[in-house]
Amino acid sequence: MVRAGLTADRVTVAGAEVADEVGFDRVSMSRVARRLGVKDASLYAHVRSLEDLRGRIALLAADEKTIRIAEATAGLSGRDALVAFADAWRAYAHEHPGRYAATQAAIEIDPRLAADAPGPRRAVELTYGMLRGYRLSEPDLTDAVRLLRSTFHGFVALEAAGGFAHARTPQRSWERALDALHTLLEHWPTAREGDS
Repeated sequence: MVRAGLTADRVTVAGAEVADEVGFDRVSMSRVARRLGVKDASLYAHVRSLEDLRGRIALLAADEKTIRIAEATAGLSGRDALVAFADAWRAYAHEHPGRYAATQAAIEIDPRLAADAPGPRRAVELTYGMLRGYRLSEPDLTDAVRLLRSTFHGFVALEAAGGFAHARTPQRSWERALDALHTLLEHWPTAREGDS
């Protein structure tokens, strides 16, 4: 029996909540069904498979993270935009570890769902928009995006795993890393000849 009001969106949100509680890699149809108080089979009226559910969680998380970053960076540029962007990214990862993991996982997402989801596309626009303040052009722009993503993700992943045992607080190291990124972006090295 399908519980009244059960929809693909409700199943996705329940899956995202389970991901935050137990980890994205441990989301299962059974756990989500228990959370919603239904039998596993009831979920299949709303999502096709566990992979479909995982894709939906990833898109939901991408939307949420993008909204958080957009709100944080509105009207800002340069260093202020970089710090607001990075802080919003890190805060989302801390508050929603399972959902955040979904945004970093390699998942096959239904192309029809992906086409209608603004989060991933808007995330790219926000990142490139923030970097325009540093007057970068291709291929440097792509390289800078990859550097930022690697730095932000690497930091929050190590932090979540307890990888910063030094007496210096991770917050101070985060602030200094952002200072260093800002300086690097302001003084981006000239591309080598033939680099494209």
